[in-house]
Amino acid sequence: MSPSSAPRQGDLPNHIGIIMDGNGRWAVRRGLPRSSGHIRGTSNVKEVIRTADKMGVKFLTLYCFSTENWNRPPEEIEILMELLKDYLIGEKQELLDNNIRLQALGQISRLPLEVLKILNATIEETSKNTGMILSFCISYGARDEIVQAAKTLAVKHAQGKLDLKNFSEELFARHLFTHSMPEPDLIIRTSGEYRLSNFLLWQSAYSEIYVTETLWPDFQPQDLVLACESFAQRRRRFGRSDEHETTTNLDEKKSDGISPGCLDISTSDLLNH
Repeated sequence: MSPSSAPRQGDLPNHIGIIMDGNGRWAVRRGLPRSSGHIRGTSNVKEVIRTADKMGVKFLTLYCFSTENWNRPPEEIEILMELLKDYLIGEKQELLDNNIRLQALGQISRLPLEVLKILNATIEETSKNTGMILSFCISYGARDEIVQAAKTLAVKHAQGKLDLKNFSEELFARHLFTHSMPEPDLIIRTSGEYRLSNFLLWQSAYSEIYVTETLWPDFQPQDLVLACESFAQRRRRFGRSDEHETTTNLDEKKSDGISPGCLDISTSDLLNH
């Protein structure tokens, strides 16, 4: 598929989640310390955020640090926390200038106090922004998220605040970290691994999956464009038949004012920043 033009705006995923994998392998293959891969990967985060925002993506969720990552060597965790702190300090103004709102999903109370203060301050300062919502999954695990939601609902039931007759998927989803966001349309996994690795397990039930062999430090803005081009070619049926899916999609586009003839966005325009 030629990257000569980005997907039409009407075909763009509204919400993209990215499992950013391969920093360590990228460094090892070059005879470098793992920290070099994390540093290079952080620089790619900046570029991908800029590109997604310029494309018109409304929600971008990045898997930055999992609950399992706490089991890594202390010195590697320390480097990752320093990189997060440096990113928040260095990129806060760009988030503000581009009207991007930052939020964090996960057990962020486990973060070092200095990092947590800077993270919370950045979230607060960008909270009034009305553009793309950028979510960092930090100290995040989907199974833990589901368990915490179940615990909250169980307590509400025990307190007489929840009638089990009213229990539903929608009610459960409102108690997840992502309660204020739509489910991801597209999940991108770098490094060629075909697994979700405890990322948005509930929310990804009908997400389209795009796997690339590219390691995260080598993932470029044009790779994001290619992933979105692939998404634009998918037929999303959500359990419906082809005929029903086609009719419904056309009706939805008409009701949203989206024309099948939307102008393409030039890839060169997206990458020229």
